[in-house]
Amino acid sequence: MNPRVHDCVGALLVRDGRILLGRRREDCDWLAGAWDVFGGHVEAGESGEAAIARELAEELGIAVAGRDLFYLDCLEGAAPEPWQLRLYRVANWHGEPANLAEHAELRWCALDEAQTLLGAAHPDFGRLLALAVEAASQDG
Repeated sequence: MNPRVHDCVGALLVRDGRILLGRRREDCDWLAGAWDVFGGHVEAGESGEAAIARELAEELGIAVAGRDLFYLDCLEGAAPEPWQLRLYRVANWHGEPANLAEHAELRWCALDEAQTLLGAAHPDFGRLLALAVEAASQDG
């Protein structure tokens, strides 16, 4: 019998070559105190794109259209429970990101800092962060 896998989505927001990350509050049930991308669990019947749009509105107060989301890859892990994280690059959004939910701090990070902060979470984060920054630089 397979254990329940947490189906999650995450967003890489890139502006001027920097990536927005959040440090989760210490009282969070999931990844307390850790640096993380924005996103969360996919609800029953919800697409990844709809989940990202909902989560970004809840956590940051920004609006994202499906045409501005670009799927990057799916990361998987086993701790603290089995999970999968579908990562998307967000090309455009409406509004200014603000801390509305479970984060103690928001920070626009240079690529190397973001890779350091997220590197322990999964070995592929570094590659995907670099891919998102490179693609954003080609957007215009």
